[in-house]
Amino acid sequence: MLERMERRLLRLPDVRRICGLSRSEIYRRLALGTFPRPVPLGERIRAWDSREIARFVEDRIAARDAMEGQ
Repeated sequence: MLERMERRLLRLPDVRRICGLSRSEIYRRLALGTFPRPVPLGERIRAWDSREIARFVEDRIAARDAMEGQ
């Protein structure tokens, strides 16, 4: 399903809205390597791949469902 999704670059406010995490939590998880890395668009501009963000959300839901099934 994610492969059919249109690939777009999302700025931080959109990423926050989609995944429900705060800015500081996103950057904390980036430092831990547990959040998709942004794509550099310029010297100070970063954006995230919409498919990677969607996969991150899907993986969180799958992890929750796996825990409930135990």
